[in-house]
Amino acid sequence: QVQLVESGGGLVQVGGSLRLSCIASGMVFKFSHMGWYRQAPGEERESVATITGIGSTNYATSVKGRFTISRDNAKNAVYLQMNNLKPEDTGVYFCHPMGTQFWGQGTQVTVSS
Repeated sequence: QVQLVESGGGLVQVGGSLRLSCIASGMVFKFSHMGWYRQAPGEERESVATITGIGSTNYATSVKGRFTISRDNAKNAVYLQMNNLKPEDTGVYFCHPMGTQFWGQGTQVTVSS
């Protein structure tokens, strides 16, 4: 069974940084197209960043230049380095294999002024 476990969220001040991790299991990871999504209270889940199996990335305009998605195929892991955090970055962050219906439990990121 596919399992996705996100971690690394927390409470951080504006301008701070967090590094989110997602560990995947039960799936072929090496060539998977992975994404980080987030969902703020009362908002729809939105794509934040994606990375292909070979490392090509793209980002939502709102996070471009501040966030970096990366992966370590040996660890079945995808990461999201978040710098210069803003209050609008607050939400639950999810790791997601693109084109699937698989989601983890998410990890809460709260950015306070």
